[in-house]
Amino acid sequence: MAIIYNAVGVKIPLFKHRKTTNWIRKVAETYHKKIGDISYVFCSDAEILRVNQEYLHHDYYTDIISFDYSAGNTLSGDLFISTETVRSNAAQYHTDEQEEFRRVMIHGILHLCGFGDKTARGAAAMRMQENEALLSYEL
Repeated sequence: MAIIYNAVGVKIPLFKHRKTTNWIRKVAETYHKKIGDISYVFCSDAEILRVNQEYLHHDYYTDIISFDYSAGNTLSGDLFISTETVRSNAAQYHTDEQEEFRRVMIHGILHLCGFGDKTARGAAAMRMQENEALLSYEL
């Protein structure tokens, strides 16, 4: 069971892989989940649009797409992250780029934990969970 980091057509963003992996595991544990096989795939806007169109039949850009293969309390999935959109969001919201990458990475894990963000209430709950998780990264 592992968390792996891949890239398609872009460079993997700079972050501390071991620290981030341990943080992701700890966040999952707070929801009584364990990590199975998680693959982060960093990609371009063009690639995430292609994935969104081909697999979800959505015709728009996004920062992350989560494919959930979880079973029981074991989280598994492929998490596609557009590095271009994350960097653009960091600039737009005047936030640190590495923090924005962590936010999006944990956002995908929260989806695998069962959190949704399709409604205003769900999005607010998701943001709260992201913020709590981000605070725990610094510890």
